[in-house]
Amino acid sequence: MNCIIVDDEPLARAEMRSLIQEISKTEILGEFSNAPSALDFLKINDVDLIFLDIEMPMVTGLEFAEMLPGQSLIIFTTAYSQYALKSYDLDAIDYLLKPIEKQRLEKAISKAVLYKELLSKDTVKNTIESNTKDFLFIKADRRYYKINFTDIKFIEGLKDYVVIHTRHQKLITAMNLKTIHQKIPSESFVRVSKSYVVNIDYIDSFDNHSIYINDSEIPLGEVYKPAFFIRYSGGSLNPES
Repeated sequence: MNCIIVDDEPLARAEMRSLIQEISKTEILGEFSNAPSALDFLKINDVDLIFLDIEMPMVTGLEFAEMLPGQSLIIFTTAYSQYALKSYDLDAIDYLLKPIEKQRLEKAISKAVLYKELLSKDTVKNTIESNTKDFLFIKADRRYYKINFTDIKFIEGLKDYVVIHTRHQKLITAMNLKTIHQKIPSESFVRVSKSYVVNIDYIDSFDNHSIYINDSEIPLGEVYKPAFFIRYSGGSLNPES
């Protein structure tokens, strides 16, 4: 796994470099103070992971993310929490608030490493062959795998794929989130943001901004929030309270 750091603040770049070198074997290929120079670098270099600040001059991190070529993964780093939901709409792997905690960064890098492995394997050729009211079949390596809907905790959109998080494993398949949502039971699964569908039976807790399933924090989009509160609480809770 290699990475670049894009942040207009020299001190922030230095702190991120120090943290990465302390907790990870991730190779830092370069550091950039603005998005245009980073984009020039990406045109001629393959980069696995980008640590990307949001509020930068000329081109913001969010604007830069929309221009990114290839399969580079993004972890946003910012002092402003209000950009979190927008970042997940751009298929960000994670969203880290400054000052960045070492344990939180380590978790984000581990997630990026896992997803890089998933995307680089032949598993991206997985296809959903059929589905019934209780399960679906995924074809991988000329074999069919039965996935019970009751085993699926949530489904995450990631670039041109979806990651199916089950109780036992993570599976990736070339399909968009809208299509797979149409193939799974609507009584159990609900869309909670542009990038996530969750199985309501696995929800541990939630607030006005996030849903928690085991150790996963899933963003709750503003557009989807009212319907989710009605669906999950039967209208007894007010999303604005």
